[in-house]
Order: sequence, then structure tokens, then C-alpha cells
Amino acid sequence: MRIAYFTHSLASCWNHGNAHFLRGVLRELIALGHRVEAHEPAGAWSLENLRRDHGEAGLNAYRAAYPDLSSLTYGKAGLAVERAAGADLVIVHEWNEPALIAALGRARKLGHVGTLLFHDTHHRAVSAPQEMAAFDLSGYDGILAFGAALAEVYRAQGWGGRAFVWHEAADTRLFRPPAEPGPRQGLVWIGNWGDGERTQELETFLFRPAQAAGLPLDIYGVRYPEAARATLARYGARYHGWAPNAAVADLFARHLATVHVPRRFYVEALPGIPTIRVFEALACGIPLASAPWEDAEGLFAGGADYLVARDGAAMERHLRALRADAGLREALSAHGLATIRARHTCRHRAEELLGIAAGLGTAVTMEAAQ
Repeated sequence: MRIAYFTHSLASCWNHGNAHFLRGVLRELIALGHRVEAHEPAGAWSLENLRRDHGEAGLNAYRAAYPDLSSLTYGKAGLAVERAAGADLVIVHEWNEPALIAALGRARKLGHVGTLLFHDTHHRAVSAPQEMAAFDLSGYDGILAFGAALAEVYRAQGWGGRAFVWHEAADTRLFRPPAEPGPRQGLVWIGNWGDGERTQELETFLFRPAQAAGLPLDIYGVRYPEAARATLARYGARYHGWAPNAAVADLFARHLATVHVPRRFYVEALPGIPTIRVFEALACGIPLASAPWEDAEGLFAGGADYLVARDGAAMERHLRALRADAGLREALSAHGLATIRARHTCRHRAEELLGIAAGLGTAVTMEAAQ
């Protein structure tokens, strides 16, 4: 069948985490025999920032890793809707303009497109509900929510059984252990500074325990203001700036371990949503230690897939153990990798999506990829 996905940007992962999952799942849908297309607005904020900081060379890693993917750009919502006409399944990410979201809903009501789904991979439904209220979803067939807690928010708004849980996952064609093990040293943390949503947590669960454990710490990400960089320098962490997501597996392969520090909204308001870096780290076989979060859906086995630290002192103990105990590192690596391969790959999610579409009456038929 023909599938159209409307994204903020497929090409840029500069402060755009959905691009990680989207690339992987679109590639799997193509491999399953479907005709897939991605649409994105001209002048997308993430892509413009990437080009400003790194020029066209900033896209090299993406293009090399995903030669089978490309996207169509549009200037106005009307052109985008025209291009989507006749698609069997249309998915629209929440990081799109209200005008586009409404226009696609109207197209669905008129029968110009097939099944229409809204894909939410953020906490705005609880952190900024006034922004989400600007979206006219009346023409949509269902919601794809990246966690059960978020799906419940939509169910409370009347979506009922049409709010589906569709977790992110690892693109295991890209995120995998190195073919040949090499030397590893210190910790790596890959994440954006954000908007103060986890500043205290980063200090408690990453900067301070890494320094106390005597582990070198490499930091990659964007939107680190001067005050944030001063904090990193105070703890002896090395800041490297942005890294393309397609290069992250190689970064993981050079370090002993990594740390997960969830944003506050995913701890307090939307428990059970790990975000994609957990999937990607475990898929690469790098040992992971995590700040506390409630795995409400039982996605992983805490203590076996990764270590859980309830406070900063516990994180320091975990990091010291990871530095000293090769057996512990090997056990975590093997268990986490097995969990990803069994349940949390982009192939799993592609198949889940097709099942959701079929349940909504979409004719899920194969056709040659174009």
C-alpha cells in the first residue's frame, strides 16, 4: 500500500529526536513491500539550524546511512495535501503546523486520503495542552501515542479505543554492537540540554557521580547555553557539540557505559515512556545506568537490561561497578541487546503499525517500493 508520513524533518536530527525512529520505521516499511513517502515543510527549523551550524556536510552521515530514504518538501499546506491524495495510510507527526493538520483532516473527511493517524511523541499533551488544543483532529481515524500514559490522555479526551500505544524502538540495521570490539574508555552521554527540564537531574545523576567515580565523561548535543557549558567544565566533562544520530553507534562503541536521565515530564506526568536513547543504547550493547523512572509497561527488565539508581549515591556506586567489573558490563550488554532484538526493533513497530491500520479497515496490501 501507499504510506505517506508528514514529519518536521526526515533529513535533520538536530534537536529532532523523532527523526531517529522515523528513519528506521520507514526503512522497514519499504523492506516489507510498501510504497513509502515522507513530506516535510520547506525551511524546517531543525534542518535550518543544522545547516547553519554544519552546512550541507551536516547531512552526510544521514545520507550515507539511509540511501533509500528521501523526502518531498512543500511550501504551503495545500500542496502537501494534493501530494498525499490517494494514499492508503497517512500519518502526521505532532510537530507540524495546525494548518497542515487541519487540512489533512478535511481531506480525510472528503475521502481524498485513506486512514489518517496523528502521531504524538512528546509531552506537550500534558505540559502545554493549550498548544495541542490548536490542532483540529476531528477528521482523524486514530492516535499513535508513544506510551500508554500518553494514550490515556487522548482516551480521556474521547478517543477511546482509537488511541493506540506505539512505542519508539531501535533501528537495529544501524544501532548494533561493533563487528570488531575495540578499546573502550569512560562514559558518554548524548542528549540536548533542552529547556531546563532535567538540569538538576543531570547534575545529580550524571555530572557529579561521573566525577566522583573517576570516569571521563564525553557529552554530545545541542542547545547548551553558556551557563550549561560552564557547569560541564566545572565537573570536568568534555563537550563536543552536535553528533549526527547516524554516528551514535560508533560513539557508543568507544565508551564503557552510558547513562539515561529522563526529562521530568516523563518521570512525573507521563511515566513509562523511556524515549528513544534507551532503545538505541541497548541495541548497541553498551551498558546503561539509569536515573529513576517507572517502567509502567514492563518494556525492560530493570537490573538486568540496565542498572537503576534511585539517587546520586547509588549512581556513583553503579558507575564504579561498571568501571571495575567486566563481567557486569558483559551481562548487561547481552541482556539488554536480547530484549531489544526480541521486542523493540523498528521492524516490530512497522508490523505493529500495519496491524493498527488493518484494524481500522485499511487494506494492507503489498506493492513494489518506489
